[in-house]
Amino acid sequence: MEKQEIYDKVVTIVADHFELDSSKVSGELNFLSDIEADSIDFVELVLEMEDAFDTQISDEAAEKLITINNTVDYIFANQK
Repeated sequence: MEKQEIYDKVVTIVADHFELDSSKVSGELNFLSDIEADSIDFVELVLEMEDAFDTQISDEAAEKLITINNTVDYIFANQK
């Protein structure tokens, strides 16, 4: 999958999960400071990403997924 496809899908998932306007979601969106996601929100989001991209995201890796761009880079680098 191309990086842009991953980016578009991640933006859609995040926008749907947090009920945001996808046109206002950028790569720099920070899950903690911009949308104030709590730990439960974040775990649910990681699980959605795992399902959507058929991948596993370790707890250590998930801790580093702070922005949309971090998430896209991780998924792109670890796709099957």
